[in-house]
Amino acid sequence: MPQAFTEQTVEVGGTKIEVMVGGAGDPMLVLHGSGGNKGWLQYLQSLSDHYQVYAPSHPGFGNSERPDWLESMDDLACFYSWFLEELGLEAVHVMGFSLGGWLAAEMAVMCPHTFKSIVLVDSAGIKPVQGEIADIFLMSGQQVIENMFYDPEQSPEYAKMYGQEPTPEHRQVLEGNRAMAARLTWKPYMYDPRLPSLLARVHAPTLIVWGRQDAIVPLECGELFHKAMIGSTLKVIENCGHTPQYEKPQEFVDTVIDFLGKA
Repeated sequence: MPQAFTEQTVEVGGTKIEVMVGGAGDPMLVLHGSGGNKGWLQYLQSLSDHYQVYAPSHPGFGNSERPDWLESMDDLACFYSWFLEELGLEAVHVMGFSLGGWLAAEMAVMCPHTFKSIVLVDSAGIKPVQGEIADIFLMSGQQVIENMFYDPEQSPEYAKMYGQEPTPEHRQVLEGNRAMAARLTWKPYMYDPRLPSLLARVHAPTLIVWGRQDAIVPLECGELFHKAMIGSTLKVIENCGHTPQYEKPQEFVDTVIDFLGKA
């Protein structure tokens, strides 16, 4: 039987955060990218068959509140350390997508013993040497979506996520997500110059997953994460863009479950 999920509100330092929780087993924290939390999709359902999945909306995203002091990725990493303490979660598996991958890496650097394992998926956070990270704030929302996918027809839930014109309320949430992402990542844009050096202190088993055709954060960044994180594993998914969890969810989940089963 598929595991049900619940929508909960967690208060951290007076700030209320939306969290989807489902499944059973060891805890897994799932950190979304700059587009916000897209709901309990197929990949989360599949992961919840193996883990107790916690999928929050970051402060300032969705309907989660933002504390006045939260201005940077370092601030967000501190907030999530507090979040884990409030929930009493230890030995946590963490999975982060794009901005969320950068966030997971910053948390792991701050406290290397926080995570039992780490999965970084097409993560921002490291500046490429040869290429560049696409400036999503110079694109329209529709252009960002188009650049996220290599072939949208591969995605079984593309229509569910993007097939309808957003309501005024949903459009307001999307604009709020975009504004918060800009606040967190603008200068320097989408990377932390310290991160490649600091990642050497992270020793948790780490899987780095990348879509070969990622048009937003180039594969070069995945290779740089792999180089910086001692003993990490890099898995490249062919014919796939920036969001393998949406575009090739079964291959993505199989890759993650296989890795974590051996970690």
